[in-house]
Amino acid sequence: MESTIPDPHTELPTPPPAADRAGRIEAHGIDHIPDAERHGRPRDLFAVWAAPNVSYLNLVVGGTLVLIGLDLWQSLAVIAAGNLLWAGVGLLAVSGPAAGAPSEVIMRAMFGVRGNRVNIAVTGWLVSVCYLALNWAAASLAAFGLAERAGITPGTPLKVLVIVLIAAATLAISVYGHATIVRLYGPFTLVLTAVFLLLTGYLLTGGHTDWHYRPADPLHGTALVAALAGGTALIASAPLSYSTSADFSRYLPRTAPPCAVAGWTALGAFVPSVLFTALGSLAATTLDMTDPQSALTAVLPGWLRPLFLLAIVLSAVANNAMTAYSSGLALQAVGLRIRRSRSVALDGALGVALTLYALLVSDFLDTVNNMLELMVALTGPVMAVYATDILWRRNRYRGPDLTDETPASPYWYFHGVNRAGAAALVLGTAAATLCLSTRLFTGWAAAALGGTDLSLPAGMLTAAATYWLLMPRHRTA
Repeated sequence: MESTIPDPHTELPTPPPAADRAGRIEAHGIDHIPDAERHGRPRDLFAVWAAPNVSYLNLVVGGTLVLIGLDLWQSLAVIAAGNLLWAGVGLLAVSGPAAGAPSEVIMRAMFGVRGNRVNIAVTGWLVSVCYLALNWAAASLAAFGLAERAGITPGTPLKVLVIVLIAAATLAISVYGHATIVRLYGPFTLVLTAVFLLLTGYLLTGGHTDWHYRPADPLHGTALVAALAGGTALIASAPLSYSTSADFSRYLPRTAPPCAVAGWTALGAFVPSVLFTALGSLAATTLDMTDPQSALTAVLPGWLRPLFLLAIVLSAVANNAMTAYSSGLALQAVGLRIRRSRSVALDGALGVALTLYALLVSDFLDTVNNMLELMVALTGPVMAVYATDILWRRNRYRGPDLTDETPASPYWYFHGVNRAGAAALVLGTAAATLCLSTRLFTGWAAAALGGTDLSLPAGMLTAAATYWLLMPRHRTA
């Protein structure tokens, strides 16, 4: 009988093991994923990253670019430039299959076992909890709108109940974990894309887009440069917040092509981010985007309004399920010895508290802008160090070594701290802070440049250069 030998280069789907199966609570946390339990294909990552980025928050940010004084084509250029940072998210994702570990553990190679706990607590866990609040706030506002359309005026008790229910739906997906996220996000992507494309059609064909839009008082000189730089940093804050992309690629087989892993991750996030952030800018050419939800629902036909509001809720759930999943891993990596499901629940409780603050105490749009502007000074240097380490090591990581938290670990370095990574992060953050220009804070360098915010390139380039220069001292690792 003639035997058939499979082509090793053929990309075949592998069934998920019992430890990671849709509909079952994921067994793994920050521990190493053995080769026998690896499964999936790189292209599965496209929907995982597309669903959370078909997002109402993108519309809000796109509208903000016009509100700060940019014309339409300047806004579109900024959107394209800022979203190029998704390539960095794709690069970071290749470390997942190599190590069989989440980003929160892989970064021990950069900062040391103890040093990484501090890094993850601030740039991983804290950032994730803040983003939970931002997205839940957007979803809750949409749900309040649905209640009003049903003739119910939402008072404070009902608002609190709505926020808790949206959070519960989000956390349920996060608790079930990786395989459930992969399974659900394909249908999520199709549903959300369909609704947002309908919205796009009404905006483009209903006379709600001014392709020649220019502000009444156009920006020039230093003011224009400052707005372009600040807008780019605002757009880039979204990809910079996802230095945890290996969390969703670590189950792939070790033989998964790195280019495919990076490409599907980056493409899945880049395409919807550009399209729907641009839609926010297009809408702002004729609509008052200081209240995006009211402005957009006002121009839609009656049958589409509830679908649009439901899509806002679903997109926030999709975005936050990934964020809550990573924040749960972050708590474990910080050193909290609890199950991943319980760490997700704890982060959810904190996220709900911040959401209540954002909606009942603070102005939502101001909260979004202030949060995203300040994040760049922290998250940019982290991504730069991570990407530099992948290139420096040529993506060679050993998962079992990374999970060793004892002084015998090759990633213990000096008393548990990799001084190269710590120095790179401190200097990168300092450089970014000096160049930061926001409504809350303006650094010395930014003030000297007339308010031009160069925190993004200053922080990332300083961190990458420092790490590259100092790491050769640690070749034994």
